[in-house]
Amino acid sequence: MDRRSFFKKAGAAGAGAVAASALAAPAIAQENPKINWRLTSSFPKGLDAIFDAATEISAAVAEATDGNFNIQVFAAGEVVPALQALDAVSSNTVEMAHTCSYYYVGKDPTFALGTAVPFGLNARLTNAWFYQAGGNELLNEFLAGYGVYALPAGNTGAQMGGWFRKEINTLDDLKGLKMRIAGLTGKVMEKLGVIPQQLAGGDVYPALEKGTIDATEFVGPYDDQKLGFYKVAKYYYYPAWWEGGPTVHAFFNLEKFKALPKSYQRILTDACYAANANMLAKYDKRNAHALKQLVADGAVLRPFSNEILEASFKAAQEVYGDLMATNANFKKLYESQQALKRDAYMWMQVAEYSFDTFMMLQQRADKL
Repeated sequence: MDRRSFFKKAGAAGAGAVAASALAAPAIAQENPKINWRLTSSFPKGLDAIFDAATEISAAVAEATDGNFNIQVFAAGEVVPALQALDAVSSNTVEMAHTCSYYYVGKDPTFALGTAVPFGLNARLTNAWFYQAGGNELLNEFLAGYGVYALPAGNTGAQMGGWFRKEINTLDDLKGLKMRIAGLTGKVMEKLGVIPQQLAGGDVYPALEKGTIDATEFVGPYDDQKLGFYKVAKYYYYPAWWEGGPTVHAFFNLEKFKALPKSYQRILTDACYAANANMLAKYDKRNAHALKQLVADGAVLRPFSNEILEASFKAAQEVYGDLMATNANFKKLYESQQALKRDAYMWMQVAEYSFDTFMMLQQRADKL
C-alpha cells in the first residue's frame, strides 16, 4: 500500500470513528440520566449500624454512576415519622425508604414475614430464603399491591430478648407487663398476658424511663448500649425468640424503580446486597464488646426459661394457624419459610451446630 493511499483510508476511518462517537454520545447520555431520589429512614442517625446502611447504598450508587444517580438520605422524622416510611414510598412522597417490613403489620400480618416472626429463620436462613428459595419474589408479589418493590438491605443477626425492670422467672411474671414489642410478636405476647406497645426507636427510652412501659426489646448490645436502657431496666434477657435474623429492607416506589435504566436497577440491587451483608458483619463484630461493657455497667444477663419458651412457641403456632386460615398471602409466605426451615435446620445441626458448640466450649475454657 502506498503512503498516500494509507492516509486516505486512515482518514476515512478516523472520520467514521468521530461520526460514530458523535452518534453514540446522546445514546450514552440517555442510558445514564441524571436522577435524584429521596430516601426516608425509619432510624435515627445515632443508631449508626442500622442507619448507615442507607448512606452506604447512596454512596455506592453515586460512585458507580459517576454521580448521575443521587439518593439523598433523611433520618427518621426529617421527612415523615419513622413508622410512616412505607406510606411515603407507596404515595411517592419519597422514592425510597430504609425500614422494617414488620412495622406495618397493622395493614396486613404478611408484612411481618418480610422481617422476622416468632421462632422463624435465623440470619443465615433468612438470606437463604430471600436469595435462593424464592422469598424475595414472594414478598414482592405481595408488596406490589401497595405499589412497592423491596430488596434486603441489612440484617442484625439474632437479637436480645430485651430489658426488664424486674426478673421474669415464670409465665405469671409476664401478666400485665407493658412491653415495647414489634411485629406479630405482640399478638403472641398477648396470649401470655403481656400488653404490647409499638414505639419507634427514638421514643423507647423516654417511655421506659417514665414507666409508660415496663420492658422493651430493641436490637442487641451495640444499639442497646447507645440507647442506655441498662440505666432504667437492668435485667437483660435472651434470646429474642421473635427475631432470629431480622431483615431491614430498602423499599422503592414500584413505578419509580421500574422506570430506572436497567443498569441503575442492577447497581441499586448490588448496593443493597452489599449493605445487607455489611450490617450483619458490623453487629457480629461490635456486639461482643458492647455486651462486656453492659455487664460491667450493671446489666444482669438472664436467659428466658424453658417454660416461657415452650409457652411462647405454642402461642405462636396458634397465631399462625389462625392467620393461615384467613390470610392467603400470609399462608403462602409462611409455608415457604417453613419448608426451608425444616430441611435447613436438619443440615445445620450436623455441621454448623457441632462445630460452633465445640468452639464455644474452647472459648469458655479460655483456650482461644
